[in-house]
Amino acid sequence: MTLDNIKTLEPSQLREEMQALKSKGFDYLSNLIGMDWGEEEGLGVVYCVENTQTHEQAWLKTATADREQPVIPTVSDLWDIANIYEREAYDFYGIIFAGHPDMRRIFLREDWVGYPMRKDDKPAEQNPLRMTNEPLADDTTEYTLQPDGSLITKKNIIFGPDDYVVNIGPQHPSTHGVLHFRVALDGEIIRKIDPVLGYIHRGVEKLNESYTYPQTLALTDRLDYLGAMQSRHALCMCIEKAMGIEVSDRVQVVRTILDELQRIDSHILFFSCLCQDMGATTAFLYGFRDREKILDIFEETCGGRLIINYNTIGGLMADIHPNFQKRVKEFIPYMRKNIKEYHALFTGNVIFQNRSKGIGPLTKEQVISFGCTGGTGRAAGWANDVRKNHPYAAYDRVDFHQVLRESGDSFDRYMIRLDEILESLNIIEQLIDNIPEGNYKEKTKPIIKVPEGTYYQAVETSRGEFGVFLESKGDKSPYRLHYRSTGLPLVAAMDTACRGFKIADLVTIGGTMDYIVPDIDR
Repeated sequence: MTLDNIKTLEPSQLREEMQALKSKGFDYLSNLIGMDWGEEEGLGVVYCVENTQTHEQAWLKTATADREQPVIPTVSDLWDIANIYEREAYDFYGIIFAGHPDMRRIFLREDWVGYPMRKDDKPAEQNPLRMTNEPLADDTTEYTLQPDGSLITKKNIIFGPDDYVVNIGPQHPSTHGVLHFRVALDGEIIRKIDPVLGYIHRGVEKLNESYTYPQTLALTDRLDYLGAMQSRHALCMCIEKAMGIEVSDRVQVVRTILDELQRIDSHILFFSCLCQDMGATTAFLYGFRDREKILDIFEETCGGRLIINYNTIGGLMADIHPNFQKRVKEFIPYMRKNIKEYHALFTGNVIFQNRSKGIGPLTKEQVISFGCTGGTGRAAGWANDVRKNHPYAAYDRVDFHQVLRESGDSFDRYMIRLDEILESLNIIEQLIDNIPEGNYKEKTKPIIKVPEGTYYQAVETSRGEFGVFLESKGDKSPYRLHYRSTGLPLVAAMDTACRGFKIADLVTIGGTMDYIVPDIDR
């Protein structure tokens, strides 16, 4: 999608415009992207809001030329997800969001000097390697913009003096990665969760600014490593559409089949790890047994099992293996049969049912406000599937059901993933005997330069909407390449989902949210 119609606003106009859009049904804030447009235009933000009924999108941007004290009004009171998105923009660009209650860094250390995503920042000179423990803030600053343009600051405490705070992570099996929750407890009951992120932050978006376009592809596989095929698909599509490259029908169908195999792979691992977290070791082994069959198919055609490196600008790295169709067709009935084993072994278990039904529910309004897409949103009744709302590849050629549930609790989040495995098998079955002939890759120039402009492409990954925002100045490297994380909204919603439940329930709730930490940290 080429973003030719981004509406530019002064910071003073932003609140009124955003409130008007929300009143018109634009209730999903899909993107809030920090930007540095240089000395002339200044520091600012690009927003995308979507109407969840019509799926119409509105893109807006605002900026301030004041680099010493850049101030933009908050929208965190309109959309819950803006709380953590604005903290990200503050962390990397130093943009102060007036009215935001919690202006702390979210990824970088509290003692980090500077704002590394600014074009003029020199973090290597300002930040030597620190071997001391990271200082964590116990209070935060709220900024209020006065009519005369001055800022008034107020300190807010994160935890009170009587709060009993325990640390879950950063190294803990049930956090599914290097993730740190500070949890305030009243006995066993969770009163508040404060996520501390960035333990494996690699600066992927900053690195992209110095990489050529083909070099940026490898990094997408290392974000959500259980959706590597899908994330890379999104970046390739974004670049292809920006350059006017039309890939063959063969590529479109093969990409769709592989995306669905990746979804099944991810959902099987979701099942396996949740079972392991809850003590069901046998079910864990059943899942890994079945996942191996998908990884073998990936390895034979793509050469990789986890980091797959298969999609490329203009198509695929290589054509499918001669055994590809045969092995995929054998897998479909095999997996349909084994899903019944999963339900017999784990779903109907009374312990699992008691520990998941009614545990950590999120309402439809809450998942939309937090931007919890994918299975977590659909478990609460939000029809957010990008494959349906904004079709791409070969998804407009197949019939499949967008699985929805209503309660939004841990049990429904679990059931959504198993039901989606069956839908993915249906999609693959419709395509596997109908792969068209054609090129597996279109010819591209040795040095790829994307035309000047702003572009966006989203796909439905295993965990929800993964978006690629690209701003190009016509060079061989992107001016800005931002990835909409699927996991960041899920972590942002953990405080809401866990409050009032027991510390033991955090494992169930976090497991069924299904976030992947490298995708969050980027």
